[in-house]
Amino acid sequence: MKILYAIFFLNFLPAALLPQPVLIHYFAIKDVNIIPLNNPHEILWHATVVIAGNRIESLNGPIPKSAVIINGYGKWLIPGLIDMHVHTPTDFTAGERAPAERPVITFSTQDIMTPFIANGVTTVFNLNANMESFSQRKEIEHGTVIGPRMPLAALINGGKGMGRIANTPEDGRQAVRDAKAEGYEFIKVYSQLSIETFLAIIDEANKIGMKTIGHIPDAFRGKLEQAFVPHFGMVAHAEEFSKQAKAYSEEEARHFAELAKANGTWLSPTLVTMVQIDDQAHTLEHLKKSSELSYIHPLLRSKWITANNYNKNSNPERIAYFDRLILFHIRLVQAFHDAGVPMVAGTDTGVSGVVGGFSLHDELELLQAAGLSPEEVLTAATRAPAEWLGMDKQVGTITTGKLADLVLLDANPLTDIKNTRKIAGVFVNGRWISRAKSIAMLEDLAKRNSKARDRFDWNTLLKNH
Repeated sequence: MKILYAIFFLNFLPAALLPQPVLIHYFAIKDVNIIPLNNPHEILWHATVVIAGNRIESLNGPIPKSAVIINGYGKWLIPGLIDMHVHTPTDFTAGERAPAERPVITFSTQDIMTPFIANGVTTVFNLNANMESFSQRKEIEHGTVIGPRMPLAALINGGKGMGRIANTPEDGRQAVRDAKAEGYEFIKVYSQLSIETFLAIIDEANKIGMKTIGHIPDAFRGKLEQAFVPHFGMVAHAEEFSKQAKAYSEEEARHFAELAKANGTWLSPTLVTMVQIDDQAHTLEHLKKSSELSYIHPLLRSKWITANNYNKNSNPERIAYFDRLILFHIRLVQAFHDAGVPMVAGTDTGVSGVVGGFSLHDELELLQAAGLSPEEVLTAATRAPAEWLGMDKQVGTITTGKLADLVLLDANPLTDIKNTRKIAGVFVNGRWISRAKSIAMLEDLAKRNSKARDRFDWNTLLKNH
């Protein structure tokens, strides 16, 4: 009787409320050269990739009749790129008035994510996430925004610095537990932590299954060896090592690499960050002329140019110091490479002049210039970060069953990593974004930012509010 009633009920439901069949969209990239990055030097020549929904269904398998065909002749397919160090802007209140009187500055999630997608970046690691970062991620997951996957790290700091503040070991442990309960997947340790609190955070994070990444706290100056305790997962900048250097020598670089190797600690060099800082310390002219600024919210653009502390606080000594760091960071990358320390590509996007998506290609070229082969650089931006993030069963290589995060290139990146800029199209979670579409998205973003520029002056905003 219950079954009959159910059938009767369904027959009288409006069609829109009836269970709908799931429509799977198929794509087939034909005659493409694939760099799977599963095995060294592996290339699948003139292959066919079939994508069903948001997954790779087959390599050289049958093509469904309903598949949208993409001509891959003469093109190269790589896994979606991963930026292991970004900071995405979130809404904030400006000025010093009472909270109710401050203007709220809002950022469009799509506008933030468009430069990443246009540059083939399909995963970003947010290293100072907040609760609004979860909202951004949900917009992407729900499909209302085309954007990269975004694992989130909670930042824990000491003293009176930014982030969650923990000045005792127990406060550090509690901060880790709180972050876990709130849904963060990773912990970022920061510069003002005491030694005891840092050690407690690393230990607690490991106990509850969270990896740690971040800075080497200033408290370890002159006693760097004490920072390399089990489960300190990754150092977020080459600069964290250069702060410990005295002579900036090859011997020091090798010593730092040996410490990291023995502890199983990885490195994200973020070479592009120091290059940008150094350039801005010299002059702001290159930054002002950068076409990439057109894709940055006009308020941030104004801040980078009119309130740029790298330039305002510049002097010949600081410039010489930054120049020296750039050279030493190259030595560090070479030493870490020679020691077999895994390295991943990150940018510190959000630092002035470091623009999402575009800056990752700058980082890849800097890693190649530092001595990594193009294949090693590609690995540092795909398979290696996926492994560290624990996402390697979903992304990082081109493998049947994995998610369809892919970049189609017009030229071979194994001959020159600069060819990762020559993007014919991007698959983001199975969604095809042709080069023409990404250009249109960028042009629209630039046009809207240009129109809004007069309404967003950083100094005026702070002065008036």
